Amino acid sequence: MKRKTFDLRPWSRATRHSQTVTHIPGFVIVDFIAHEVARVQDVTFGERTLRILADGYRWVRVHPTGVGEGVMGDALTVMLDASGQPAQLYVDIHAGEGLGEDGFPWHDDLYLDVIADWQPGWRVSETHIIDADDLEEAVRAGQVTPEMAEAAWAHARKVEQELRERRYGPLEVVRRYLEDPYT
Repeated sequence: MKRKTFDLRPWSRATRHSQTVTHIPGFVIVDFIAHEVARVQDVTFGERTLRILADGYRWVRVHPTGVGEGVMGDALTVMLDASGQPAQLYVDIHAGEGLGEDGFPWHDDLYLDVIADWQPGWRVSETHIIDADDLEEAVRAGQVTPEMAEAAWAHARKVEQELRERRYGPLEVVRRYLEDPYT
């Protein structure tokens, strides 16, 4: 597994940006705005291509706190276009999380991710589990046990179902944050 910290300030793709970190009970929210980017980023979403980064795009990360190291979990990033409309939901599946001394969230990445679209009324109509090949490679390399890989798949499927059924808690946290950013 690799430990990832969600701090996009050193990201070379965004040439001018701002970032804030807000701590609320049970979560830390990292709000990154890419005012200018060196190159846009498009991703495959099912049969479509989505733009998830360009000038003025915003990524809002809702990261749970208190789960701890070695505990299966997930963290949500909402990618919003320059007009503030969601472009994609991205959920990292992880095997533990925490906060660094600098206040930024980290997680032990389990490679699987759940992506989802966003419809009016905070509804999700399409989801995909991605990066299965990365997880398989990590198992082959001995970085992830087969049992942990199986648990990651089960957790990703659970997140997919919760997103479709409008029961995924971090989505409500980000909705409230976008309506009133706790400033």
